[in-house]
Amino acid sequence: MLEQIRFDEQGLIPAIAQDFETQEVLMFAWMNKAALSLTIEKQQAVYYSRTRKKIWFKGEESGHTQFIKGIYTDCDNDVILLKVRQIGGIACHTGRKSCFFQKLEKNTWKNISCVLKDPKEIYE
Repeated sequence: MLEQIRFDEQGLIPAIAQDFETQEVLMFAWMNKAALSLTIEKQQAVYYSRTRKKIWFKGEESGHTQFIKGIYTDCDNDVILLKVRQIGGIACHTGRKSCFFQKLEKNTWKNISCVLKDPKEIYE
């Protein structure tokens, strides 16, 4: 199944995490082949950090794990969509439900969601 996935020249594929109940887009991250393989095997979201250059299990530090409800790819097999059950209601490292909390309104970015938990309390 991994052979049909089209990873980019760095061996990565974009991955979108979406709440399986509300359909809200929670976050975007990258996966390499090992991260996607572990996600499939463990039924838990595993990503690849380009800055840290390592695999990370979503929630390994914060406790905000994502359990897989479905894994999809697009028509070109070059994007992954994860339908997840988000533990703790927080997907973003800023302490918000979603990483997509800034909306363009009249040429200005506005925060449209509040912090549910101070990141200092999450990442001590």
